[in-house]
Amino acid sequence: QVQLVESGGGLVQTGGSLRLSCAASGSIFNIKAMGWYRQAPGKQRELVAGISRGGRTNYADSVKGRFTISRDNAKNTVYLQMNSLKPEDTAVYYCNAEVMLSLSTPWETNWGQGTQVTVSS
Repeated sequence: QVQLVESGGGLVQTGGSLRLSCAASGSIFNIKAMGWYRQAPGKQRELVAGISRGGRTNYADSVKGRFTISRDNAKNTVYLQMNSLKPEDTAVYYCNAEVMLSLSTPWETNWGQGTQVTVSS
């Protein structure tokens, strides 16, 4: 089994910063893409940022220039540095990873439990 554990959420004022971390643990053979999604009340879950194993990144237009995704493959960890936060960034943030447990098993999509980010105006 794979566990993704997020940390770093909290309450911050408009313009502030937060850094989210997500560590994957378990009998992991390899991790392909990792990413961050968010879901605000009454809205669908949306992709915030993604990163390939080789470091190629993609971002939602709404966070470009403010958020930076990175990963440490040796630690099976993905990070999201969030700067210039706005009230509309308020949401539960979930990390996501495509994981292979062994060469004989298929890639699986795994999710963390979510961490709340609240930006006050």
